Amino acid sequence: MNPRDPQYHQASHDSQSATTMNAIHLTEVDGIPTLFAYAPGPLRAGLVFRVGTADETLARAGVTHLVEHLALYRHGLADYHYNGATKAAFTHFHVKGAEHEIVDYLHGVCASLADLPMERLETEKEILRTEESRREPGQLPLWRYGAQGYGLVSYPEWGVRNLRPEDVRHWTETWFTGGNAVLWIAGERFPAGLTLKLPPGARHPLPAVTSALPTTPAHFSDGQGGVLLDAVVTDTSAARLYAGVLERELSRALRQEDGNSYTAATDYTSRRDGHAVVTAFADSLPAKQDAVLGGFVDVLAALQAGRIAQADLEAVRTRADAGLTAADAAVRRLPGTAEDLLAGRPPRGLDELRHELWSVTPGHLHAVALEAAGTALLQVPSGHSASWAGYAEAPVRSTYAVTGRRFEAVAKDGSALVVGEDGVSVTVRGRDGGDLAVTVPYRSCAAVLSWPDGGRRLIGTDGLAVSVEPGLYGVDAHTMAVLDAAVPPHARVQLPPRQSAPRAEAPAAAPTAESGGAAAPTRRTGGQTAALVVLFLLGGLFAFVALATTVFGRDPQSGTGEWLGLSGFLWAVTGLIVWPAVRILRRTRRA
Repeated sequence: MNPRDPQYHQASHDSQSATTMNAIHLTEVDGIPTLFAYAPGPLRAGLVFRVGTADETLARAGVTHLVEHLALYRHGLADYHYNGATKAAFTHFHVKGAEHEIVDYLHGVCASLADLPMERLETEKEILRTEESRREPGQLPLWRYGAQGYGLVSYPEWGVRNLRPEDVRHWTETWFTGGNAVLWIAGERFPAGLTLKLPPGARHPLPAVTSALPTTPAHFSDGQGGVLLDAVVTDTSAARLYAGVLERELSRALRQEDGNSYTAATDYTSRRDGHAVVTAFADSLPAKQDAVLGGFVDVLAALQAGRIAQADLEAVRTRADAGLTAADAAVRRLPGTAEDLLAGRPPRGLDELRHELWSVTPGHLHAVALEAAGTALLQVPSGHSASWAGYAEAPVRSTYAVTGRRFEAVAKDGSALVVGEDGVSVTVRGRDGGDLAVTVPYRSCAAVLSWPDGGRRLIGTDGLAVSVEPGLYGVDAHTMAVLDAAVPPHARVQLPPRQSAPRAEAPAAAPTAESGGAAAPTRRTGGQTAALVVLFLLGGLFAFVALATTVFGRDPQSGTGEWLGLSGFLWAVTGLIVWPAVRILRRTRRA
């Protein structure tokens, strides 16, 4: 029965059956696919477009978010609740209120998309920069996908600053069309008088899935204290249940049994392309990082070995089934179902979902665990490694350096900048006598950050980056002009003056969102050198006192136990001071 038919609503009021309450019906409004679910109370609705951050380029990152803000500006401070959200592959406009408020909101969004308030362009840019300053994007997408596609959610919205009105209009006309939209509505009745005046346009496919990892499973070291993992798996009920069982096992092992972690949790996110990302996290104090990392890997290994308790599966499945059969289940499924529809995946009925859920066995979870093991990316605390567990090191260097003009660092630290016809490299002599390099070819340059002082930062689509600082390498103006001419114009990002002077970087650099693709060098920095000096001085002082106490400190009038206890304490303190210094020294010598 069509939800726009008055007889449908009468049937809903008369029966109020579980089937009616949890059903999602497909209809259309002005040619736009529309999903409807019966729900008592205030009306809720959402307009979803198949466009998001992953459809952008790094040099134009933020344009979709900017369109979302501009489209909502004219609504002002309404009494009803409304908002928007820009995700990796979808943009949502949603609202909750009375029937006329829903209609007015949707009419207003469509009208604004047809005629964006460009007088607000610079103001909304400032709002986005303020919003970005509070955001802490995760690093896993960047390491997995690189500086493109789904990896862009890890980067700042650098493109916003340079966007012109014509750029924003072109993006809106291309992506925010009727053919690229789905509407969903939840309420007691279909709102009367609803129309959606959107321009025609084609449905866009999902963003291409890229990879910056030559092999998986892989790991990288990060300055954060916890352990974080994500894995790409086939999007099934078994995979969702695996995420729940994994959370139970992590919480049991790391919090309840060992007491080494306070938060152990997982998340499951469908990419809507037949695959999903399972994410797992466990926090840790600095002194417990080794134990948490080891325990985390042990839990994964146990699931990969098939040690999955039926009781854990039943507990997670019962909770999932309760979510599917809850009174508001269909309403909560509407946004995701709209995304599925935009991705070319038809809506699935409640009976089908429950049948798949209750068909899952421990064997199915074992298969998911093995699939997840093959695609896993593990983020470990700084200074740690997961190579011992079979995780390859994610690449932090390039396999080659370009041939061209070579500029030795002014600081004479052994590093050099090479500017060639095909790209740029920064190199340093390795311990084996060969050059370690990070290279960005012009053909795969995702963005070039440019500053008024002449500095450039080229970021490759693999997430690696090279800084070209004329003052640090003595690069002449002609070479800089040649480099600027070789860079694709669409990749340029003009930034305001920098707050601090640039410094040289080593090529053994790992991708980070803050720096735009290359992190601090693995060679020793000035701060590390100062820390080493302080630690070794303190260690030497305590070692001298401990030695003096051991040799001369025994008092014949006192007990042997007290003397040994004091001496042992001083030697232990010496070890606690010297050991971090040794670890810093060993870590900075690896490159």
